[in-house]
Amino acid sequence: MEKRYYVYILAKGRNSTFYTGFTEDLVKRVWEHKNELAKGFTKKYGIKNLVYYEIFDNYDAALKREKQLKKWERPWKMRIIEEMNPTWEDLYEKIC
Repeated sequence: MEKRYYVYILAKGRNSTFYTGFTEDLVKRVWEHKNELAKGFTKKYGIKNLVYYEIFDNYDAALKREKQLKKWERPWKMRIIEEMNPTWEDLYEKIC
């Protein structure tokens, strides 16, 4: 079975704070954020909604994409989120 890697964006709300991350297990990682087991930025600011994600078969490509997205300006991130998820719904239930 091929390994998969995920780059994801969490948001508190449409006009709130974003968090961009990278993981090998998206369901587990988002669950950790939702249950405040992930210490740091997301816990401090209550960022729990999965609003965007990408899937990669290559570790290096996923890591490169995460770094790229972290450098992006807010309007650019909002555009890609709205292309995938125009209503800004929490996608967590869809990936479980």
